[in-house]
Amino acid sequence: MIVSPSLLSADFGNLQRDCEMINNSQADWFHVDVMDGVFVPNISFGSPVIKYIKKHAKKPLDVHLMIVDPERYIGMFRDLGADILNVHYEACRHLHRTIQQIREAGMRPAVTLNPHTPVEVLEDIIADVDMVLLMSVNPGFGGQKFIMNTLDKARRLRAMIERKGLNTIIEVDGGIDKTTAPMAAEAGITALVAGSFVFGSDDPQGTISWMKTL
Repeated sequence: MIVSPSLLSADFGNLQRDCEMINNSQADWFHVDVMDGVFVPNISFGSPVIKYIKKHAKKPLDVHLMIVDPERYIGMFRDLGADILNVHYEACRHLHRTIQQIREAGMRPAVTLNPHTPVEVLEDIIADVDMVLLMSVNPGFGGQKFIMNTLDKARRLRAMIERKGLNTIIEVDGGIDKTTAPMAAEAGITALVAGSFVFGSDDPQGTISWMKTL
């Protein structure tokens, strides 16, 4: 299982400390949520904070763009050090072109689906992306309850990937905890984003280690 702790739940008064915790843990990536207050009803950190995170991170940055017109910022996020650049299906007018531009910029392209968007819309693009992120909550805020229909979506997506002979990663974001993480793994999900579950834990590194075993 790939584990990508979400820095949206980190202590911003001790961000370097929390970055070091991830560095020293079994986590695979740093999950970085970028929100513009337009595509989602919230605003998160921008380029100066991401630049700071990259300075201290010893693992890849899994950057999730919850913004309108993400294609305008591909070069900027490359320069900030994004390793994976994740754009929303719902935010892209020309998704195939955007995915191509991300790969040409030297990053791994990924696409995110909101809870209401069926996985079947990816039938003709799935071979071009390295990862699909399924939102298991409505995007914009941490600490929400896991939407159980995400498990059925994951199974349908896994079937599509296997039918096409691909190795696409399925990532899930939102409401991951001691109960939902094993359910996600059973449904064919191969990467977990966890925010409050990790940073609200008495033993964040132990929580990450446990998720790695799923």
